[in-house]
Amino acid sequence: MTIPFWCLLIVILLPYAATVLSVRHRKEQFGGFDNRFSRLQGQRLEGKGALVWAAHQNALEARATFIAAVVVAHLAGADAQISAGLAVVFVVLRALHMIVHVGDMATARSIVFGLSMLCCLLLFVSAALA
Repeated sequence: MTIPFWCLLIVILLPYAATVLSVRHRKEQFGGFDNRFSRLQGQRLEGKGALVWAAHQNALEARATFIAAVVVAHLAGADAQISAGLAVVFVVLRALHMIVHVGDMATARSIVFGLSMLCCLLLFVSAALA
C-alpha cells in the first residue's frame, strides 16, 4: 500500500479521535453518552464540548476532499513522491487542526484549514500535470 493510501486510512479514522474526546464532555454536561441520539446530543454540547464536536464535524467534511484528491492523483499517475509528501503534510495539518480547534485558536484553525485544503488542491494539480 502506498503512503497516500496509508494517509487515507489515518484521515478516515481521525474524526473518531474527537468522538472519543467528546464522551468526557457529554458525561460532564449531560451525565452520560446518549448512544441512541448521539448526533442530537453532540449538537447540544456547549463550551469545550462544542469545540470538540465541531472538530469532529470538520474532520468528517475535510476527509471527502482528501479522499478524492488522493484517488485522482493515483489514477492520473501523479508523481509518487509529490503525492506522498502532500498526503503526509495533509495528515499532519489535520491532526494539528483538531488540536487548535479544540484549543479554541480560531485564527490558527483557519490558517491550518487553508493549508490542508491547499494540499488537496496541489494533489489535483499534480494529477493534471501527470
